[in-house]
Amino acid sequence: MLTSASENPLGGGMLAPAALAGLRIVDMTNVVMGPYATQVLADYGADVIKIESPQGDTTRQIPPMRNAGMGCLFMHLNRNKRSVVLDLKQPECVRALLDLAAHSDVLICNVRPAALARLGISYEELTERNPRLIWISLVGFGSDGPYAGRPAYEDLMQGLTGMPAMLVQAGSAQPHYVPLSFNDRVVGLHAAIALLSAVQWRERSGRGQFIEVPMFETMAQFTVGDHMGGMSFEPPEGPMGYLRTLNKERRPYATLDGFICLVVYTDKHWQSFFCMVGQTKRFETDARLSSLVSRTTHAAALYAELAEIMRSRNTADWLTQMNAADIPAAPMHTLDSVVHDEHLQAVGMFEMVDHPTEGLVRQLRAPTRWSASPPSVRSPAPTLGQHTAEVLREAGVPQEQVDTILQRLASHHLAKTSG
Repeated sequence: MLTSASENPLGGGMLAPAALAGLRIVDMTNVVMGPYATQVLADYGADVIKIESPQGDTTRQIPPMRNAGMGCLFMHLNRNKRSVVLDLKQPECVRALLDLAAHSDVLICNVRPAALARLGISYEELTERNPRLIWISLVGFGSDGPYAGRPAYEDLMQGLTGMPAMLVQAGSAQPHYVPLSFNDRVVGLHAAIALLSAVQWRERSGRGQFIEVPMFETMAQFTVGDHMGGMSFEPPEGPMGYLRTLNKERRPYATLDGFICLVVYTDKHWQSFFCMVGQTKRFETDARLSSLVSRTTHAAALYAELAEIMRSRNTADWLTQMNAADIPAAPMHTLDSVVHDEHLQAVGMFEMVDHPTEGLVRQLRAPTRWSASPPSVRSPAPTLGQHTAEVLREAGVPQEQVDTILQRLASHHLAKTSG
């Protein structure tokens, strides 16, 4: 097991218990969205009990991996959790889940409630036994709309919220997806916020509740918010879209020897930039630079001019001068180089830990810094079903029932390995 340090890294003495210590969450999610939400909460101290089928979370199978069932993505989404395998097609496993929920604060799930109800697992059934239970239901589309019940995946959400089309509008030759599951992770964070808000309300009211977190609606708010533009008004005051960010010239700038990411945005930035390149009167004489409104209107032409100027010097020279002038600038990292960024190295963003089955592994620590009760890594991503007996006994499941569940799991594993 991995343990947190006993001394506060920010000073001030010994650490207090983690912020969410004592909050028990039954996690019936898989892939990215739900597991990301619960890992964030687990880092802050919540006891997250991950319910898996005998096949395990899908991400267990995503390579690279050292051992079967411990894929790299799974390990980055499921630390600080306990794995319990329950085959919910078996009545004794359904009873065990009901017992577990009766002793928990939250159940979070990305299986449609109707499908669970057919197995005898419903909000009504659970809250009859535990009125304080909070049920967080992660769905693709809100249950009161025509898309309710449809499958939802990252690529579909990017398309439905206009991301590939916006990339074309911003200069891409063809529509394509952003190579990141940002929809899953953003909705996961919304789910975590909703969960904590419901816990706070329960502390005042004494009651749990059912909360639906729909992926499409959440991402429509997140993605389209920047680009409402003229459609913010009725009648519209112009087209949708934020001109500065949809500008085809808004991209990393080529230098003599590489690329640099640069934001020349405020009056002071523009004035300092043109002084730096020897055009000391430019800010006062070019009407396009006179205000944010004017600069946004003429963003394409101004950014194109920046691109030409940036080609005249190398990256290191530009970064030195930009930092001296307090103009926001940074090198353009690759996936390989970001791991070696001097700031991330200095703050210990990438931690090396010794996993009990996978050996030495690199993980990303929680990004926030707390003076009294910081997040921590207390345990690595679990092997499949590692904590089944432990957790079920804690929930008061009779030993005979626990033994039956474990025997079925052993039979399934034997059949899988021999097959």
